Amino acid sequence: MSSATTTTQGERHEDRARNGFLSALLAYTWWGFMPVYFKIVAMVPALEVLAHRVFWAVPFGALIVHLRGQWPDVRRAMAHRRTYALLVLAAIFIAINWFGYIVAVQHGQIFQASLGYYINPLMYVVIGVWFLHERLSRFQTAAVLLAAAGVAVLTFSGGEFPWIALVLATSFTIYGVIRSRVDVGGMPGLFVETVILLPLAAGWLAWIIVTGDAVFGPARPGLSGLLILAGPLTALPLLFFALAARRLPLSTIGIMQFIAPTLQFLMGLAYGEVLTPAHALCFALIWVAVFLFSTDAWRSSRRGAAGVPQS
Repeated sequence: MSSATTTTQGERHEDRARNGFLSALLAYTWWGFMPVYFKIVAMVPALEVLAHRVFWAVPFGALIVHLRGQWPDVRRAMAHRRTYALLVLAAIFIAINWFGYIVAVQHGQIFQASLGYYINPLMYVVIGVWFLHERLSRFQTAAVLLAAAGVAVLTFSGGEFPWIALVLATSFTIYGVIRSRVDVGGMPGLFVETVILLPLAAGWLAWIIVTGDAVFGPARPGLSGLLILAGPLTALPLLFFALAARRLPLSTIGIMQFIAPTLQFLMGLAYGEVLTPAHALCFALIWVAVFLFSTDAWRSSRRGAAGVPQS
């Protein structure tokens, strides 16, 4: 192989890694700033916002699927009985997650939303132990115990059971486990999930429009336009994430996922949520847990790259 060929391939690899990093950064930053959107549409009931998010994600998702030539993936997913059944379950849990997140932001609980997405990757570790009989490393054990201590501090010292955080973390963890069992890409999978939810969303929107309870309509063109934007705001970051997932190691994706809850935490501060001593201690414990978790993921990826068997 010539040196020119080696250089060209090296440049292509660098471009691929750089594009993957930028795509992941854009996706997680987008998700991190999502509270801004839900604050802007805070006068709209959470269930109506959720219905619009599902309804308008379908045409925008269809456009992305079409441009990427992924209709065969969609047809295979919908034709395969087991795959479709799992996507029905995934759709239920992602709807619960979306609704919980909207409620959290509208009710001034962005800190809890942030906490939920910090806990989420640690819950994957716990599920691996309980259901897959995996063994925890010392770093993972310490991270899980610190996260549990953080939740306990907020519950007992702060007098606030973090049910929103736990609902978000649990629903997204279950969603992730289900999707890991489905052989379908991120964008085709999301499209099928929103199509599954579409009859419920469309039915609810039709009902509140007929009864006169809908915020959406010609009387509020600006707000109605913002609700339509829920579609691309839902579909586009997942597209960027799908691009990143094909270009970056899982360990890098795993560490970068903490960008979103960190930005959400800052959004909570920006919107004037009260950071009590219990909140501060809880997040301090969670951040140490995240550091240990990320360190363990980095060390594992280094050992794997070196061909060292992992315990």
